[in-house]
Amino acid sequence: MVSLDRLLAFSALALLLIVIPGPSVLFVVGRALAHGRRTALTTVAGNTLGAYVLVAAVALGIGPVVERSVLLFTALKLAGAAYLVYLGVRAWRQRGSLRAAFTRAGPPQRGGLRTFGEGFAVGVANPKTMVFFAAVLPQFVDRAQGHVPLQMLLLGLVFNVIALVSDSVWGLVASAARDWFARSPRRLSAVGGVGGLAMIGLGVTVAATGRKD
Repeated sequence: MVSLDRLLAFSALALLLIVIPGPSVLFVVGRALAHGRRTALTTVAGNTLGAYVLVAAVALGIGPVVERSVLLFTALKLAGAAYLVYLGVRAWRQRGSLRAAFTRAGPPQRGGLRTFGEGFAVGVANPKTMVFFAAVLPQFVDRAQGHVPLQMLLLGLVFNVIALVSDSVWGLVASAARDWFARSPRRLSAVGGVGGLAMIGLGVTVAATGRKD
């Protein structure tokens, strides 16, 4: 199985990615502000399940192939790192647009099943999560221990538990603090700007780390 040091290192990297406002966070925040706490938490649950579908796809599909090919692993890692840097630059340049997620009016309260389904769709189509799982999960697999797909599923489970907690906090804070954010556009821009810089740093980290064989 995955060693403790690899698990801790992966958890730290996952936490850094998860806390950065991305498509899932903005979706949860928008739902919290438009519909309230219950809708936000239902959205988080659906989003988390959608993200774990990506984990399974990587672990049981492309993950083992990438793990066995140094060339493919390196190419995918660098492509993922470049995309993360691109997302960071775009987030920095468009940091003012975060304001819309906190101020956008929404339709009436929706049913729980529909809300869950929409959260699932966002989670399974999140490009940031796709890049992370495909480019980063193979780096933390201990090939000497075998059971590569199982190790990836475990790492993905850790990622999703962290995401569940983090996204829930985002939703709860957003539903409770909409007035505080709305009074200061600079606060909203700061959130987007910090997230962009952190995303760029994460991309550089992904490019500079990994196996050496």
